[in-house]
Amino acid sequence: MKVLLLKEPRESESEADPYIKELASCGHTATLIPALSFRFVSLNELSERLFQPERFGGLIFTSPRAVEAVKTSLESQKLRGKWDAVKDKWNTKSVYVVGKATASLVVDLGLRPLGEDSGTADALALLILQRENPDIEPLFFPCGSIKREVLPTALRNSHIPLETLTVYQTSEHPDLQKNISDYFTQQGVPACVAFFSPSGVSFCLDLLKDLSGCQLEQIKFASIGRTTADALQARGLTVSCCAEKPTAKHLAIAITQALRDL
Repeated sequence: MKVLLLKEPRESESEADPYIKELASCGHTATLIPALSFRFVSLNELSERLFQPERFGGLIFTSPRAVEAVKTSLESQKLRGKWDAVKDKWNTKSVYVVGKATASLVVDLGLRPLGEDSGTADALALLILQRENPDIEPLFFPCGSIKREVLPTALRNSHIPLETLTVYQTSEHPDLQKNISDYFTQQGVPACVAFFSPSGVSFCLDLLKDLSGCQLEQIKFASIGRTTADALQARGLTVSCCAEKPTAKHLAIAITQALRDL
């Protein structure tokens, strides 16, 4: 069956996007349409903090894009060579992450991630609270312009010091409207549409409703996680399935089960 994935392709020259691959293995034909566009900001401030590990008690990454901002800041300022010495100092501290995709990028930076199986910022906050105490230096949290306050609120309520820096801004992908319209024209109404962020819900849902018309109720709506599912439900949609963990395999399993129920 046809599945529309509202996310950017995973960058890899050697193999297919894992979501396309996993859904194909379950007998589905998936199409990726990027819903979001990102712009890196404050890279000078980011690199300054990265090269002052003594100021911080650890690092927090809750999205792949934040890790990519670190990589971009190092490369744009030709600091990659100096990073080798600094990363060892960071590795004496905790480097917290949400999800395997983020963890993989953190490993590429030469850092050792903790919490990749946490799956959500809520669960990661619990892990941090179990491991840290209020006497530490602030945890450094590079993040996006649209971030949930669950993790910062949980840490601050427990008096765990935190320093945040917005390193990327999120907006609607400039080709989103055209790409979704072209998809419906060429392939028709998909059996399932999968969302990957609350922002994606905000930017895509009205257009999907318009293009689907009376066939909207035939579509199974899938979510990569609980937060995105909540955003769909807040807009009045029934969420047919939610991935148990935010991975390609878990989402493919959830979608396949939901489509069996058609």
